[in-house]
Order: sequence, then structure tokens, then C-alpha cells
Amino acid sequence: MSDFKMIRSPKTDQGIVLEDEWPGYDLNLFTYPEHYHGDLENIYIPHGVIMDRTECLARLVVDDTDDNYMVVLCVLKGGYKFCADLVECIKAVSHNTPKHMTVRVEFIRLKSYLNDQSTEDLHIIGPEDLSVITGKNVLIVEGIVDTGKTMKALLKHVKTFQPKMVKVAGLLVKRVPNVVGTLPDYVGFVIPNRFVVGYALDYNEYFRDLNHICVISDQGKVKYKI
Repeated sequence: MSDFKMIRSPKTDQGIVLEDEWPGYDLNLFTYPEHYHGDLENIYIPHGVIMDRTECLARLVVDDTDDNYMVVLCVLKGGYKFCADLVECIKAVSHNTPKHMTVRVEFIRLKSYLNDQSTEDLHIIGPEDLSVITGKNVLIVEGIVDTGKTMKALLKHVKTFQPKMVKVAGLLVKRVPNVVGTLPDYVGFVIPNRFVVGYALDYNEYFRDLNHICVISDQGKVKYKI
């Protein structure tokens, strides 16, 4: 079993960096749905490691928030598990501080992928009126950020409603060329440019039911291609 090699960025909120050579874990060391047999290369980030990092991010969020109320904007569908776990951790952490934060969750959906390729077309699907965030602290929660084009467009949309503050939490940030914008304010893991699935991240709506983050195999890409 290989060691989980990580490099911590100079600032902890810039994420845990996985090296390009990180091979992941052997699938035989973990349980996963039998119907995905042959569709995965490895377990890239185990569920337990995800949860530990999520708790660390929650502490950073609570420390950075200057009042007791926050609106969390969950980016569906890939961000829903990370969002749910992060919100629970934020509430748990805040209960041990004088803040006792109240968290309201709203949902928005973005679509910019076809198979395993990002497209130029971005569709924002969700409530047209986000006036609930006006004058409020807002935390956008996304499962994965790559080029940053999608997040840049969403931030522009959100800021038209004049929130008090907007920050972004991204579980995964890919190292890709042609990056637009800056890193999220809170980053779980910085990963190589590999197509990963699981923990609500999908490939054409498959693999969301995996607890771990995994690398999809060539067989899996062909099997579920549309």
C-alpha cells in the first residue's frame, strides 16, 4: 500500500497538493459498488481523508466569518455531498464558539461538461431571484474547479445581488492550463488534470454514488459515453 503523498501549500486554505505522480490506492483495499467493477483505475482520495479535510475547511470558514448568519450556495449536482458535509462541520465547529452560526442553504446548478470535456457553453439553472443573499455573507460551495470559467461566470451572477461578502469553497482544484481567475478561498485538494468521479462527482450522471473520489478507467468512459 502506497503512502498518501501530499504537499501542504504555504497557506493552509490553498489546499493539499497531490503530486502528479500520485498513483492512488489499489481498488482491492476498499469497498465500492460492484456494478462499477472495471470502470475505475484507483481510489484517488479515500472518503475518510475527504472528511478530515472538510472539517479543517469548516474551521477556516468559521474563523473568517464576522457574524452569525451565512447563506451557502450549493452548486449542484457535483457539490451536494461536499456541501452537506461542510455545512454540518461548520455548524459543529460554530457551536463551540460564541458565534453559533445559522446557515441557510440555497441551490444552483451549472452545466458545462459533455462526457469528460469542458465546453464553452455555460448554463446556470436555478432560482432567477437570489435576493436572499443581498447584504449577507455568502459561501459558494463547488465540488471541482478546473479552468475557472464556470466559477467566474457564477461569481459575476451572484454579485449582481449585492451580497455583503462572497467566498468560494472548492473541494478539488485541477492543475490545468488556461486558468481564468484565482483559486477558491478555501481549497480541499489540488490535483493533477485527471478526470475523477465519486463523492457526487459524475461522468454523464454515473458514479455519484461512490463514497471515495476515484479515477475513471478508459473502459468506464466508453461504457457510459453519450
